[in-house]
Amino acid sequence: MIPAKRIHTVEEYYFSKKLREVRGLIAAGKPIINLGIGSPDLQPPTVVVDALEASLHDETAHKYQSYQGIPELRNAIADFYQKNYNVSLNANDEILPLMGSKEGIMHISMAYLDEGDAVLIANPSYPTYTSVTKLLGAIPIYYDLDANNNWLPNLEQLEKQNLSNVKLMWVNYPHMPTGAKATKSFFEKLIVFAKKHQILLINDNPYSFILNDEPLSILAIEGAKEVALELNSLSKSFNMAGWRTGMVMGRAKHIQHVLKVKSNMDSGMFYGIQKGAIQALASSTEWFAQLNTIYEKRRKLIWELATNLHCTFDTETAGMFVWAKLPESNTLTSEAFIDKLLYEKDVFITPGSIFGTQGEGYIRFSLCVSEEKIKEVIKRIEAS
Repeated sequence: MIPAKRIHTVEEYYFSKKLREVRGLIAAGKPIINLGIGSPDLQPPTVVVDALEASLHDETAHKYQSYQGIPELRNAIADFYQKNYNVSLNANDEILPLMGSKEGIMHISMAYLDEGDAVLIANPSYPTYTSVTKLLGAIPIYYDLDANNNWLPNLEQLEKQNLSNVKLMWVNYPHMPTGAKATKSFFEKLIVFAKKHQILLINDNPYSFILNDEPLSILAIEGAKEVALELNSLSKSFNMAGWRTGMVMGRAKHIQHVLKVKSNMDSGMFYGIQKGAIQALASSTEWFAQLNTIYEKRRKLIWELATNLHCTFDTETAGMFVWAKLPESNTLTSEAFIDKLLYEKDVFITPGSIFGTQGEGYIRFSLCVSEEKIKEVIKRIEAS
């Protein structure tokens, strides 16, 4: 049987392959410490688990659920956005719960892209933006980000290109993998740019509460709903990565297009997960303060580790990663550099090159590891 041609446009996800190798090393007895993956190791709020458990005996708990989520969940998302981002959303038609924001990348793309359409994608960025674009037969057009411009797009440079075939533009702030933060003034310019060229913007926003004192939504910008959607997730902010709970917000007609796709792809989110999500979204700011106290301690240790590796890094970033530039004296690619650490020091770190060519020469550390393990890695590096 011959697979579809679209399969040949993408490779197996890097982490899918690499973690298989890491698991093999662990099975062989290697004491691998994984600093590569942004999968929170901390527990979600206790009330979230309690709500899930309590819901299991509800009459409707085990039935098919609405494709749009239960009304209480949409209301909770609306309240969360009003309280934390000062964004007003209509819970009836401007919010669509998702089984993780990753599926939203596919649903939005399927709703808007025809074969041959172009998509603006940051370099570096989350690889899924590219893979989904290619799977649909659309054309990725990369715009370079670099440290000199705080990892923000150069809109003046983009204006010089032929953008007539561009349908979507992916942005992601706070940015993954670099941790760079956008400003309100930048988002305002981005909205003007999108309106001028009739491009649908999607801001992927799962990191705005991690080590960030000023959470910002692109939907807070006046007129943004005309040309922008926003993806968000409970995975990082509430330690619920495995729950697969996210959402997309925006203008009702845009959400309706996405719903047409989604309603043909699943049969609704499990009821208990929705009830847990409602409790998470009702958390006070004290939850984020406690979470960030832990991440702040870990980040300082990661900075120490990066310094011991003679890397440089920006201390004014957000999110659960540290993006570090390899030393000038280094002659290895970022992938070869991390493989050397993996095989010689039993430490796995993510190479920056998997996020695009602009990530070459960088490595990414995850903060989803205990202080004890980070200290152990520091000892292994210092012993060399």
